[in-house]
Amino acid sequence: MSVVIEKGSKVTLHFSLKLDDGRVVDGTPAEKPASLTVGDGNLPEGFEATLYGLASGDDRVSRIPPEKAFGMPNPNNVQRIPRGTFASGVELEEGLVMSFVDAAKSELPGVVRAFDDDMVEVDFNHPLAGRHLIFEVQILDVQPPGKSRDRKDW
Repeated sequence: MSVVIEKGSKVTLHFSLKLDDGRVVDGTPAEKPASLTVGDGNLPEGFEATLYGLASGDDRVSRIPPEKAFGMPNPNNVQRIPRGTFASGVELEEGLVMSFVDAAKSELPGVVRAFDDDMVEVDFNHPLAGRHLIFEVQILDVQPPGKSRDRKDW
């Protein structure tokens, strides 16, 4: 009997993440599948919901709404930063992704949306916020919760 994915399952899979127009924005290369633990908080809700109940050898394609993926863009995550706070050698351009450090000293990516001589508008929303996503997944292996490959009791 196949082990089906539930919370705590360790899963090895291939995936592809596409926009509605079919453009691939993320995925696993054929030679390097991803491994994860379902329910550990590292995947958005819509992606995890797609996995539940699948077993090794199963494939599924799901359209994930923004609310269950990376959320809707939050206007409060668009900040205007004085241009003088940027290093003098930085050549700004719209769409430039830069790394910033937040108050907790964590690295945070931001996208330059606009700038002038005085201010730079930076969007700190996830780049896929507000987008419907097509999540294609192929399950290669499922280990039940609490089990690992190193244990000999299963």
